[in-house]
Amino acid sequence: MTETPSPPSSSTPTGMKWYVLRVASNREERVRSALERKVQIEGLENHIGRVLVPSVPEKKMRNGVLKILERKLYPGYVFVEMACEEDGAIPEGVWFLVKETSGVGDFIGSDRKPTSMAAHDVEAMLAASEKTEDDVGLSGLNMVKGDIVKIIDGAFESYEGEVDGVDERRGIVNVIVSIFGRSTPVEVEYWKLEKVE
Repeated sequence: MTETPSPPSSSTPTGMKWYVLRVASNREERVRSALERKVQIEGLENHIGRVLVPSVPEKKMRNGVLKILERKLYPGYVFVEMACEEDGAIPEGVWFLVKETSGVGDFIGSDRKPTSMAAHDVEAMLAASEKTEDDVGLSGLNMVKGDIVKIIDGAFESYEGEVDGVDERRGIVNVIVSIFGRSTPVEVEYWKLEKVE
């Protein structure tokens, strides 16, 4: 019978702190997986814990289809949970393992002595990266009931009305417009609306 591995806990193991590593833009995931692989091969799990590229799911409408995309919270950075020497220096073996990884720049801090993240910053980073697609609204859809909007495309172009409801799953906004003096509800894709200030 195989044992299911337990999910990584959000608390940091004793003696390890979080550090920020500058990396080449758009290489964050490659650097993360290369570091994890090297740590495992070299048996340095007691020096390097988790390696994260914090991201959040983002809902976007593309050609009328709802897409779930991952948006990096901190482009150009990888977060490394690591144990340093008592004086704050990185152990030599760990230093070379990290620095010889393709796409790696340097740690935030001074040479060979990175600056650890403050506890509240770590908590915020971990909390943000644990969001699921159910926690995230549709990107660009920042309308709520009662907002006054103008329709900028389609059959009701240039009509103004009041938002009556929002269907984030479909990217549809229900708008009450006045047509021939009567209040009429219409469904409009959110990208065909603009708020009236």
